[in-house]
Amino acid sequence: MPLEDGDPVRPRGRQLNGEVSGIPRLRGMGDPSLRSTTAPGGSRTDVMAEGWEPGPALGDGDVTPGGALQRAWQPEEALMTELSELVQKVVKSSSWWERHGVDISILACSFLLLPAGFLCLRSAQAIPFLVGVLTLGVVHHTLTVKGSHLASHNALTESKSWGKVWAIFFIELCSAFTVEQATYNHVKIHHGYTNIIGLGDSSTWKLPFLNRYVYMFIAPLAVPILTPLVALDLLRNVEWKAALRTLCCMFLGFYCHYWLLLHISGFQSPWSALLCMLVTRSLLAHPYIHVNIFQHIGLPMFAADRKPKRIHLMSLGVLNLPRNPLLDWSFGHSLISCHVEHHLFPSLSDNMCLKIKPIVSQYLKQKKLPYNEDTYSSRLWLFLQRYEELMVHAPPITELVGIQ
Repeated sequence: MPLEDGDPVRPRGRQLNGEVSGIPRLRGMGDPSLRSTTAPGGSRTDVMAEGWEPGPALGDGDVTPGGALQRAWQPEEALMTELSELVQKVVKSSSWWERHGVDISILACSFLLLPAGFLCLRSAQAIPFLVGVLTLGVVHHTLTVKGSHLASHNALTESKSWGKVWAIFFIELCSAFTVEQATYNHVKIHHGYTNIIGLGDSSTWKLPFLNRYVYMFIAPLAVPILTPLVALDLLRNVEWKAALRTLCCMFLGFYCHYWLLLHISGFQSPWSALLCMLVTRSLLAHPYIHVNIFQHIGLPMFAADRKPKRIHLMSLGVLNLPRNPLLDWSFGHSLISCHVEHHLFPSLSDNMCLKIKPIVSQYLKQKKLPYNEDTYSSRLWLFLQRYEELMVHAPPITELVGIQ
């Protein structure tokens, strides 16, 4: 796969249909300096700013000796700068409606659909009842996935204060997770070190003790149960005030959902209400899990001391899926068809990622950089075929040759 001027990427194993496979590695713990880094109350989440490119401490200085390093990477830095300028022109010429209004309207519409969903569940007829389940399921995922994702990147508003409020609302109240750990793990680690072995390599999504069919088709049903349990475990790493706030928000979110099912939807028993909560909250859990693994796992992985610069890292290690009306609404463009654009410019809203998509794709292809795209069905078949290699064994490290 050429990068620039015919410089190839040479994986340490074989490469099939753009997917790297081959030699397993021992699963490490990443950079020791980050192993002890937690996010207690946000006190240490400033290890990396969003979109910050990790410096020589993680190994950039190992590529070439001395002052040659800076000269070696200048072309790659110039590429990212040039692309950023092109994108910035589009952002500056866009209205508030394009930058934030479209996505806020989608979230607002989801809130407005809640009463209809709860009232439909009162019906004794199958069709209205199923409409209620589908409505609440889609609304739940729109608020917890799209809303939480945008809030974690402060993409809903240009105000940091309001951004914090929305983050608490969407991540803690709606999603039952703690803001500090969600921001640290997703924004600081996953985005800062995308596909870097031991850091942002998506290994948290791997459950190697499960077989392929259980993981791909049965385990996602447990996401509504596992999410708060994982969140509770991570509360040990935050300050007590943040932990108390998270616990209150989690309880309020669950109790409001439960109370509405009993008093508005008319469920007669607590168990039936809890079962309905599980069904609606797991309605789109399968594509949620699938999307999170399809777009990174199986693509080139890098060692921390041999990682490429940002534009190469994101173009090599991120993949776009085709547009899908349901997933576009519930998850957002930045998680589906504009994931490459989102990783390059993570602070942009879903609608803005969609708007800059033609510019980014054309630029990367013009510069002979990878622009990974694949269909949902193709990735699903790939993971079913190569589950042991991609999800059980450790991924191989991709070596860049001649990039300097």
